[in-house]
Amino acid sequence: MAEKKKDPGPSVKDAEVYEALRDDGASKEKAARIANASAAQGRSKVGSRGGHAEDYEDRTVDELRERAAELDIEGRSSMTKDELIDALRNH
Repeated sequence: MAEKKKDPGPSVKDAEVYEALRDDGASKEKAARIANASAAQGRSKVGSRGGHAEDYEDRTVDELRERAAELDIEGRSSMTKDELIDALRNH
């Protein structure tokens, strides 16, 4: 018997995309953000946007902290470069 998926709630506009992202390990926030963009703009458009940012390893610590601030990642001011990269990738 297949496991019943929990309804992500009314704020998630594309539950299928949301569940697929959650199954792949994305955070609830990230999955909801992508699923809602997908519903608003179409899956192919959202999917084609990925891969244009430079590698985190090529950025400075200040640039990484700036990006972490945009995403409101807590503790960013005391994180090392490796910790910032990990936090950004897993946000």
